Amino acid sequence: MESKENLREKELPPREQWSGRYDFLLSMIGYAVGFGNIWRFPYLCYKNGGGAFLIPYFICVLTAGIPMALLETVLGQLTSQGGILCWKISPLFAGIGYATTFIVWWCNNYYAVILAYAIYYMWCSFTKELPWVDCSHEWNTEACIDEHNMNLTCVATNNVNSTIFGVNGTFYDDNGTVVDNITCPSGVSSAEEFWKYNVLSISGGLDEMGDMMWHLFISLMVSWVLVYFCIWKGVRSSGKVVYFTATFPYVVLTILLIRGITLPGAAEGIKFYLTPDFSRLLDSQVWIDGGTQTFYSYAIGFSALTALGSYNKFNHDCYKDTMILGCMNSFTSIYGGFAIFSVLGFMAHQQGVEVSEVADKGPGLVFIAYPTAVTMMPAAPVWSCMFFFMLILIGLDSQFVGVETFATAVSDIFPKLVNGPYRRELFSLVVCLASAIPAIFMVFEGGQYVFQLYDYYSVSGIVLLTVAFSESFAIAWIYGANRYYENMVEMIGYRPFPWFKYSWLVTVPLISVAIWLFAVIQWKPLTYNDYVYPLWGEAIGWLLALSSILCIPLNIIVRMLITPGSITERWRILTTPDLSHLEKNTESYSLAMMEKA
Repeated sequence: MESKENLREKELPPREQWSGRYDFLLSMIGYAVGFGNIWRFPYLCYKNGGGAFLIPYFICVLTAGIPMALLETVLGQLTSQGGILCWKISPLFAGIGYATTFIVWWCNNYYAVILAYAIYYMWCSFTKELPWVDCSHEWNTEACIDEHNMNLTCVATNNVNSTIFGVNGTFYDDNGTVVDNITCPSGVSSAEEFWKYNVLSISGGLDEMGDMMWHLFISLMVSWVLVYFCIWKGVRSSGKVVYFTATFPYVVLTILLIRGITLPGAAEGIKFYLTPDFSRLLDSQVWIDGGTQTFYSYAIGFSALTALGSYNKFNHDCYKDTMILGCMNSFTSIYGGFAIFSVLGFMAHQQGVEVSEVADKGPGLVFIAYPTAVTMMPAAPVWSCMFFFMLILIGLDSQFVGVETFATAVSDIFPKLVNGPYRRELFSLVVCLASAIPAIFMVFEGGQYVFQLYDYYSVSGIVLLTVAFSESFAIAWIYGANRYYENMVEMIGYRPFPWFKYSWLVTVPLISVAIWLFAVIQWKPLTYNDYVYPLWGEAIGWLLALSSILCIPLNIIVRMLITPGSITERWRILTTPDLSHLEKNTESYSLAMMEKA
């Protein structure tokens, strides 16, 4: 008879590892550098007054973002476990693993919808003339402005019989005389109307879900098919996909930036982007968005970096890779911001308004500014196809790594799900199908309001801040910052910059708590443009947020109650790391012995 331990080892599938030298690095970059940089960063920067947003963003990057990215990556490589079982390192805080798994699950639900938008735009680009280039379509309104129709018909308040024409913000009567005291509808770009009235056909609110948008539903299903075939064989196949998906976007982004800065008005857009309004720094929302964008774009609290790191060899130099990730991540955000704001400056010049008023401050900003940019280029449909193909790529690698992260966390607990012929493929299919179901509610006419609930509550704000604080506290104060630092030294073979050790101890907890308190003290109801969400809608949002947050305190309470012994003995047991699995790895056996000592 074989021992139970031998039988257990036979049940466990061998841990996959990256097959190529740069698989891990490019997978990290591919996941972290995505819509968070090209879509969310410009949107939050625009929302929070341009340059003012950059100050809290960079403070948070240096004091929290990069240190936490290193902490999570080292955790995966040290334990060789995904987002849940890696917290054997501090059993009392095992709830963090379940919290991050909920977060990545919710993110996977709605992230694919952005991918669906890009797929639909690419489909619409296969034409001789892009459908958002002019105002001649059935969805356009009288307020529509395009390159050929820049006039607005207005009425003088002192003479109702006079018809007034406006050109780039200056208004004339029938005789060509400049007229003041006029009223007229606000101009809306043709690209913005295409987004609002064709792509979304957005309803009046969350309680008006309306009809299914079939073009978005089909695009959503296509996105999930693509994701499935990226992950169905595990990291050995997905690691190769990122060689293309993580590098090609920079080529297209550079071309768009060059075109953007040559447009009239681009300088004003870039000035708005770089010039800080220091009064905005007194608004807590700017700091909240700066901190949460840092955690969001660096994938902190999603357990993705932990899952990716778990497939490394024990002595892989994850420190160097994390530093490269930090540089590339922030560089891409800033670089993409120049491309976005140069186009916003052009749109403001075209419409005769301020840059701050040129477009909605919503997630659709990237689906307005970038499409406008490609219409300015020769052979616009070709460039449009290329741009949205790029957008699909950067969304795709972030999405399939997120799905792989969830699958890794679950399969670590239930290894039989992936151990056997075709089980990995079937398990991946079930995960994709289950993740796609909630997203269907986001492709109705009222789906954008559901999308906003997910974005605002499930993966942003207090959720990521709570997880970041908990992770840093558990590692730095319970497991021990010095011990964790020495673990990293043993893995990579040299001593990293000690700043990170003190960041885990001090700056990450302080920043997380400070921004969290800002959010609580100055809490404002969720809005989408001028729409204020009803109380029942906010209640749904809080349920999404609490589904992950409550995992941490509930786990602490339950474990303290069920662990035998006195309070002191329970604390000792639950704060003692379980690294026994490392003894099976000859590379890390010495580390396991050190931890037992």
